Amino acid sequence: MTEIAILDRARLRSLFDLRGSYLARTGGSFETDPYPAWHRLRETGPVHEGTVHELTGVSEDLLFAGLPFPDRRHFSVFSWAACDAAYRNPEVFASSPDPVDLNSGASGALNSMLSMGGAEHRRYRALVQPSFVPNRAEWWIHNWIERTVHLLIDGFLADGRAELNVDFCAAIPVLTITSSFGVPVEQALDIRASIGQPAKIIEILRPIVAARREEPRDDLISVLVQAEITDEDGTRHRLSDAEVFSFSLLLLIAGSGTTWKQMGITLTALLQRPDVLAAVREDRALLRPAIEESLRWMPTDPMFARYATRDIDFHGTHIPEGSVLHICLAAANRDPARWDDADAYDIRRQLKPSFAFGGGPHICLGMHVARAEIRIGIGALLDRLPNLRLDPDAEQPRFIGMYERGATAIPVLFG
Repeated sequence: MTEIAILDRARLRSLFDLRGSYLARTGGSFETDPYPAWHRLRETGPVHEGTVHELTGVSEDLLFAGLPFPDRRHFSVFSWAACDAAYRNPEVFASSPDPVDLNSGASGALNSMLSMGGAEHRRYRALVQPSFVPNRAEWWIHNWIERTVHLLIDGFLADGRAELNVDFCAAIPVLTITSSFGVPVEQALDIRASIGQPAKIIEILRPIVAARREEPRDDLISVLVQAEITDEDGTRHRLSDAEVFSFSLLLLIAGSGTTWKQMGITLTALLQRPDVLAAVREDRALLRPAIEESLRWMPTDPMFARYATRDIDFHGTHIPEGSVLHICLAAANRDPARWDDADAYDIRRQLKPSFAFGGGPHICLGMHVARAEIRIGIGALLDRLPNLRLDPDAEQPRFIGMYERGATAIPVLFG
């Protein structure tokens, strides 16, 4: 029995079921295709007052980036041009309404680099950026991704059938990021289950951080504890434990929560189009554009928020200081002003940058690692599972969710 075989599959499914209680607060039960509503909204104006879910027709209160903030006015942006303008103006549209205090503030992903701006954000991002650049992807692949992928496939290879969304796609990123921290497999799901309770995660990480300060290894915690930052006055110092925990919490949330959904979206899109899947199997160079097209066509997190630091007239709408601006990047990614036949999943379309990983100075730090996980994962399935296909006798996968979109179960047959 490999160490991955000890994963609690039932618990894994409960933590990674969009319709379950764990993700209900982000609109996991939303099963309507939101794109027709977003098209109508974009056609009537690039900016609308209200939140994305309210404007889409969801009346329940949801939580996500920039929500709920009931005391602030909310505006949502749906066109490529308006979303691009918002991302390009971080001085007016800030990533956080509050200053960040890593050493004295409450521990959590929002009190982190994610919420920093300007020079402070550039200094902290520069510390870990080298571990996430494209040519560093091989470090991730060799150390953690490849081994995890093949051990997972080993677990169902002899069965002739599998459920790939949770048992495969969801397991890869959570095991990759926790392994890069030196967290043993048996604690990986404890980490995921404690995303909303950062103190519990810190207690798991605390002895690892202490050990890496004494004896660094070739892992991500070692990178963090050895990093030095230069303050505004020119003073250089190593990151404090609080700063290391802040980075770790952010990377855990980003690294274990989004990639599994995007991998499932990509895999479902291919399995639902057997001719496209066959083309990718035959010419593996098509896998990269297949992934990029899924990122454009259905990004797993369709919205992120910014906060207006002053009054501004923005694309025909006056936005007062203190308002929340919701950037509906998924709508922008299907703007016909930028893409022809934008609703089609077409892996041979001309490649253009999309907003799947955001934009501006806060563009996703781990996007190249995410791409590597998806590429290695799907590539290994095509290599090892002959005649991979959806199980015709099982419930077929559907795309669901409001602020965290993904596929339902992906039951497959092979061999």
